[in-house]
Amino acid sequence: MSDVGWHYLELLEIGRRIQSKEISAVEATRAQLDRIQKLDGKLKSYATLMADAALADAARADDEIRKGNIRSPLHGVPIAVKDLCWTKGVPTAAGMTIYKDFKPDQDATVVRKLRDAGAVNLGKLQLTEGAYADHHPKIMPPVNPWNAAHWSGASSSGSGVATAAGLCYGSLGSDTGGSIRFPSAANGCTGLKPTWGRVSRYGVFELAATLDHIGPMTRSAADAGAMLSAIAGADLSDATASLEPVPNYLAGMTRGLRGLRVGVDPKWNSNRVEDAVKQTLASALKAIADAGGEIREVSFPDPEQAIADWFPLCGVEVAVAHEATYPARKDEYGPGLAGIIELGRGQSGMDYQKIMLHRHDFRGRVQRLFQDIDLLVVPATAVASPTMAQMAKLGEDPDLISALLRYTCPFDMTGSPTITLPAGFTPQNTPIAFQFVARHFEEELLVRAGWAFQQATDWHKKHPSL
Repeated sequence: MSDVGWHYLELLEIGRRIQSKEISAVEATRAQLDRIQKLDGKLKSYATLMADAALADAARADDEIRKGNIRSPLHGVPIAVKDLCWTKGVPTAAGMTIYKDFKPDQDATVVRKLRDAGAVNLGKLQLTEGAYADHHPKIMPPVNPWNAAHWSGASSSGSGVATAAGLCYGSLGSDTGGSIRFPSAANGCTGLKPTWGRVSRYGVFELAATLDHIGPMTRSAADAGAMLSAIAGADLSDATASLEPVPNYLAGMTRGLRGLRVGVDPKWNSNRVEDAVKQTLASALKAIADAGGEIREVSFPDPEQAIADWFPLCGVEVAVAHEATYPARKDEYGPGLAGIIELGRGQSGMDYQKIMLHRHDFRGRVQRLFQDIDLLVVPATAVASPTMAQMAKLGEDPDLISALLRYTCPFDMTGSPTITLPAGFTPQNTPIAFQFVARHFEEELLVRAGWAFQQATDWHKKHPSL
């Protein structure tokens, strides 16, 4: 089947068409597989394509829908998952050569929940080695569909590229220091990083246990809410998955921004921030105010210690996660992942305890801030759209590292939920984004605020020409 122009529809729209039998899940899936075949040789977003299984799942979805058994808004919709998530009988390599032949004997909880919701899994999406900063030297990084000379984001780069390029209708990413938000911003997607523990991590390759978040990457806030509804909730296999009830994230979405107190720290949001990002944020704040949001100036707790602590904390947790294969198979690791493990292995117990004390203090200060506001607005990154040439020298450029992490890793240290929204473009026609941040377990408010912003703007409806 040739490309029939459905590829840039939002997830909820293609789902509505499938569930109303306007088109079939099989037709939508074949169209996606054809588009992947046509474009992904250049974009490199998929690690493994599951064409036969996807078509079988689509046929099953069509049969259930014909019988009136509609499982969820995702029923029959082709999606994809980061190749960090175990998928029964399918290679799940986590961006590592060590695991290139690993085929799990069960699904990750998030994969099972998406299947239970009736979604059609097209395949596994490429990521950095072990979900850290760099791709393994033997693996080709996914290519930004807007401009191949620019960064496609960190570990969930395949998810960002595939979602932006119309190679799936939504995807799963993970975020330890910014890896839902970086590729969402770089590729013009809407990314929702839930509260830590809101989504089970069972069957998901671990990078850093207390920092890892699993969440949706989509084309709209409403789509993100629909996917989060499918994957959130308690899990007997993961005792760290929260027992908090899962709301219907779409139920109150249309209430808009009116009456919500939106915090902004002008100093933090502009210090060492590129002009394009500042201009984008100013335009976004105007749209938020025009939509009824009550803008309040706040002073965000100094995040510098949290940012500095993120590296050794992440290193300790990565070292634990890789204890079985590092240093025993050190030669099979790329320099980036090996470097963070070595940093972690070099920390003392006293170093770790100091980090814990700093982290608890910072988390408490951020929680206190939300006594006076409902949402916080911050950039996605301080640098609008780094080039691949810049990123190749990242290890030699502490200013760039700071610019990338300044508005992301603090909210992994606190476990706070955020939503990343496209809000503009650079002169090179690459996307720029900002974030709403909320209190723990208030993802419903993020979906509501994101929906309101996307009703007032059309940045999320812009797509790369491919």
